[in-house]
Amino acid sequence: MRITGGALKGRTTQCPDGVIRPAMDRMRESFFAVLGDLSGKSFLDMFSGSGTIAIEAVSRGAERVVLCEKDKIKIKTVLKNVSMTEPLGKKIECHFMPVELFLKRCHDSFDIIFFDPPFPYRFHEELVKSVSDNKLITENGQVLIHYPEEKMLPDTIGNLVKKDHRIYGRSIVDFYEWRP
Repeated sequence: MRITGGALKGRTTQCPDGVIRPAMDRMRESFFAVLGDLSGKSFLDMFSGSGTIAIEAVSRGAERVVLCEKDKIKIKTVLKNVSMTEPLGKKIECHFMPVELFLKRCHDSFDIIFFDPPFPYRFHEELVKSVSDNKLITENGQVLIHYPEEKMLPDTIGNLVKKDHRIYGRSIVDFYEWRP
């Protein structure tokens, strides 16, 4: 997998052992283009897999980047991958635990939250609702969720309103925005 933009554009990341469905380069490039300039923003990458999305966020200027991945088999590869951001003076904060547990324990809010659960995962709407319920998103923040085309999410979940819906092959990425 390669980084598609920013200071680390063209660098490649390793794919960890275990089950992984990396986000396509084209899809990553597209949704980061929709997000625009990430300078000074905070970014939370959930179901991180290889850490590539978090690295992409740092590469594109995000100031504080946090990732969460529960698969312990992936730890070594994730840590190796995220170390490529250190020459930029940025360190990605890594949590290795179930996303649901992280969301319950988290007391921070983020400008952008990206969810990329495994396609068989069934609780997409609940993930987005927990962000709204726990106020994990900043005012004007965005929540992105990647899921298979067979599923459909509502236009409003808690205080989050769908502002964009992108289709990439059999993948969907919905963009939700905080509306108080």
